Amino acid sequence: MSVAKKIPHRETIFILGVGHNTNVYIELAEACGYRVAGLYHYNDDRVGETIYNIPILDSTNNLFKKTTLNNMCFAVSVGNNKIRVDLMRKINNLQGKTPTLIHPSAIVSRFAHLAEGVVVNANSVVQAEATIEPYSVVSYNAAITHNCTIGLGTYVSAGAIVGAYVKVREQVFIGQGANVVGDKVSYVKHNAFIGAGAVVIKNVEAHTTVVGNPGKLLENKKNTNRN
Repeated sequence: MSVAKKIPHRETIFILGVGHNTNVYIELAEACGYRVAGLYHYNDDRVGETIYNIPILDSTNNLFKKTTLNNMCFAVSVGNNKIRVDLMRKINNLQGKTPTLIHPSAIVSRFAHLAEGVVVNANSVVQAEATIEPYSVVSYNAAITHNCTIGLGTYVSAGAIVGAYVKVREQVFIGQGANVVGDKVSYVKHNAFIGAGAVVIKNVEAHTTVVGNPGKLLENKKNTNRN
């Protein structure tokens, strides 16, 4: 894995997911040099509508009935980790491309390692030797500190910080303004949920929910990955 190369100017891209975050992805794709040619919704209810003059072309179900998506580029504007990963895998299985999108205002070290399908939003920082695995999202003003790992399909919300040498596993959700303290935490296991503003100073086990400052396990509350 390596830092994504510069995007070819005005290459066409399609966006899956019509909702609260679609406009953010339209602007991000355009800032990365793409022309957004159309949108896909999860059902047929909004086909024919437009968002910023960009048409909703069809449902994702109909899209995936195609025999191939060869050489077509897609972004997926879905916050739910499981749904986003499932959609991006389907695209790749049909030979579609899910390019890495890095906002021009983000600072990404040339020694960082970003996989295919990663999104890094405005004003975020990814430091040297950080690794971000496929289909993960780093929202705006977030910080991925040196030598840490962000596992496949994870969502790091706005203003969150993941400290040095922390290993975040697959499909974790890290809420707005949360701080996973590198000197205290070695890992956050898969499908964990970290609440907004939490300050995490202990390792986090799989499928658990941590909230507060200092971060505490929310008893009898297992994350079902509905983020």
